[in-house]
Amino acid sequence: MTTNDHYFTAEPASPDERREVKVHLAGRDVDVETAGGVFSPGHVDLGTDVLLRAVPAPPATGDLLDLGCGWGPLALSLALASPDARVWAVDVNERALDLVRRNAERLGCANVVAARPDEVPDDVRFAALWSNPPIRVGKESLHELLLHWLPRLAVGASAHLVVGKNLGADSLQRWIAEQLGDRADVERVSTSKGFRVLRVTAR
Repeated sequence: MTTNDHYFTAEPASPDERREVKVHLAGRDVDVETAGGVFSPGHVDLGTDVLLRAVPAPPATGDLLDLGCGWGPLALSLALASPDARVWAVDVNERALDLVRRNAERLGCANVVAARPDEVPDDVRFAALWSNPPIRVGKESLHELLLHWLPRLAVGASAHLVVGKNLGADSLQRWIAEQLGDRADVERVSTSKGFRVLRVTAR
């Protein structure tokens, strides 16, 4: 049976069949739980891997954000690297959020908060934001998403986004720079395997 599920579906209709996979996060091999109906359920996808290789070590404390967390490779990496920080794993997909919670517990990451976008308090400002954003939701929804979260960076804090070159990374970089203007510096920090890593630093 086929379904019309997308990884940005709130309640996936596909069977919730859980399985374990071994992945490499934060310098160690770990076992995590994944399932269909979430983004890249079988492994750390190539774009996320490119991002993880390009980002600097996250801040040791503060609020850190994985935007569009899926089963949690970025959130878990943040949590393992910065155990004294609070890591927000944000997604609209309830199955993804459940997987993140279970994986955080499995890896002993008590500092992960898996939440829908509307569950993050408005006054939280982020010391870092890592994201493999859901480009395929469409340009309008993607722009709305980024304009909601990027301005919530603390002054001096950076967001790192990975975007496929063939999915409009360069035009997205220009658009972010135009939208944020003098509120942020936007630059490309890495190109690898068909992906760009963009850094947005709040002024």
